[in-house]
Amino acid sequence: MSEAHLLEVRDLQVHIPSVRGLVQAVNRVSLDVAPGEVVGLVGESGCGKSMLGLSIMRLVPEPGRIVGGEVRLNGLNLLDLPEAEMRRVRGKKIGMIFQDPSSSLNPVMTIGWQVRESIRAHRAVAAAESHRRSIEMLRAVRIPEPDTRARDFPHQYSGGMRQRVMIAIGMANRPALLIADEPTTALDVTVQAQIIELLRALNKETGAAIILITHNIALVSQFCSRVLVMYAGQVVESGPTLEVFEAPQHPYTMALLNAVPRVDVRLGEGLSAIEGRPPDLAKKPTGCVFHPRCAVRMDICDKLEPALHASDTRTARCWLLERGAGPTFESIAGENRDAVPREHKGASGGGSQ
Repeated sequence: MSEAHLLEVRDLQVHIPSVRGLVQAVNRVSLDVAPGEVVGLVGESGCGKSMLGLSIMRLVPEPGRIVGGEVRLNGLNLLDLPEAEMRRVRGKKIGMIFQDPSSSLNPVMTIGWQVRESIRAHRAVAAAESHRRSIEMLRAVRIPEPDTRARDFPHQYSGGMRQRVMIAIGMANRPALLIADEPTTALDVTVQAQIIELLRALNKETGAAIILITHNIALVSQFCSRVLVMYAGQVVESGPTLEVFEAPQHPYTMALLNAVPRVDVRLGEGLSAIEGRPPDLAKKPTGCVFHPRCAVRMDICDKLEPALHASDTRTARCWLLERGAGPTFESIAGENRDAVPREHKGASGGGSQ
């Protein structure tokens, strides 16, 4: 493991048996996260983002199984740990903000009790100290009057405040890594901005690295230094956020970017959309998994799976890169556009935004 990496995931595989067949929910995914770095995971619903986050925490729901790969935190392979030791890692070294705070918080326990419990689970502290620390954490996430509000129950908090509580629980033990799974879902734009500013502040103050799982590409462009684009359980492109979004090397990345509303597009023109749906992961297509929906697919795309092309800072998995990268992508797209079937023409956006 590189000394520069806090987290190193290599060839991670997660399989889920089902009546339809074996679902390859995470398919040989690799990623690195440096201390203090903010990394974004983007893609449509069902592409494997949340499952990847759960896999890092070893919280894959039954009957799913991690069947291969490594997950190393500071050089320690978490997949080799007994469950008792892994429980000491969760919450202390890796924190997680789950998608829905309403279902993640215990409705019959006070907010203060739940924050204190996350502290007592990992630290042998007196009741008074855990209480002081819980109030400190609620204040840190900007809960007003934390001494009073700590005695309230989750239903007495707004959606945005419940999400702040989840952040407080996730950060209570100052973990080195925080996985935030859709932390702004179902929140209005103003509250979303507040939550992201809070995560930004905590990142700077504590030095915790963050993996942000989201559909919101605009948010990733503002908050994350690197981005991984997932499709059908694979990482199809990764690299520095600015480089990936300014010069995408994979048609799926370009499609997602074209689906983002833009201020320079005339009202009434509408958004682009990717035709079709993500594949059934129990019955994946042969060749490139994206080829049935790709507007610039070639004959080889439905026959052979493309190799992963890597440079110093970028990776991408696409046959177009066999002819070169960067500007060549645009030229190939132009050459093939007339050959694209009618139902795929103009299919250069994503419906996940």
